Amino acid sequence: MLRVKEDDAAAFEELVLRYQARLISVLEHLVYSKDQAEDLTQEVFLRVYRSRKRYEPGAKFSTWLFTIANNVASNARRSWSRRKEVNVDARASGPMGINPMEQMALEASGLMPARQIDKAEMAEIVDTAVQNLSERQRMAVLLSKFEGMSYADIGAVMELSPQAIKSLLSRARQNLRIILEPYLSSGQRPPSAEV
Repeated sequence: MLRVKEDDAAAFEELVLRYQARLISVLEHLVYSKDQAEDLTQEVFLRVYRSRKRYEPGAKFSTWLFTIANNVASNARRSWSRRKEVNVDARASGPMGINPMEQMALEASGLMPARQIDKAEMAEIVDTAVQNLSERQRMAVLLSKFEGMSYADIGAVMELSPQAIKSLLSRARQNLRIILEPYLSSGQRPPSAEV
């Protein structure tokens, strides 16, 4: 980032290559849309580039970057909530999607404990469970598990104390445990249930 600060275009390109996929992954879990996550990732890098001259290496670059991403995602969610748009999941409706009766049958079959759940389905179940967390809990979980950030770094991103992050993650784990309990008691162990 110090090279980017000195207008080194190759260094900026390297930052984009290193962090783009990670940002898209985290943002996709926050906004539930890969397209929107990609757009927000571009916005994050645009903000990084615009503020390059003011960058001071006080914290890790990734902490600074994810702080910007958190702010961009929060602003986008506020903006979208004001517009009152309705997003339709193409997989769940329409000519190529599952009809409502098939969807109900699939959901009902997922509640049967004896049914074996494949990895892809379990990953979807865990993803849905994470989406049901509050925004703050979800962000803390994503930064902890996907980015491997410490409580202090997550606290810096979310402007909370490390103790508050520890508490937030504890509540998130408890909420995930409650949501995933039917799957855990059936002998299935979600791959990322240990959040």
